[in-house]
Amino acid sequence: MDTRNSGTGTASSRAYFEQQREALIGDIAGSFEQVLANINKLNRSLEAIIAVGNEFSSVEALWSQFENVMAKDEESNKPTDQQQVAVKQEDEDETMQE
Repeated sequence: MDTRNSGTGTASSRAYFEQQREALIGDIAGSFEQVLANINKLNRSLEAIIAVGNEFSSVEALWSQFENVMAKDEESNKPTDQQQVAVKQEDEDETMQE
């Protein structure tokens, strides 16, 4: 048996393995670069969205003040329980007098 031929076969299979490994590592590195580029693009988009949202903070504050003023007006115009009872009694008195 010739051991030299089996050694050469092992060396060529190792060389093939090394080539395939290098090719896969290159593909993985390219994919990582693409992922990094996409993450950076996403980050820029999120920053732009946040900037647009921050531009509306003054409008939101104005609407919030308006809502609070309107809520206070409703509360001041809403009759209390005592006022409702008094109005009810007046209505009953008027109907009894008729």
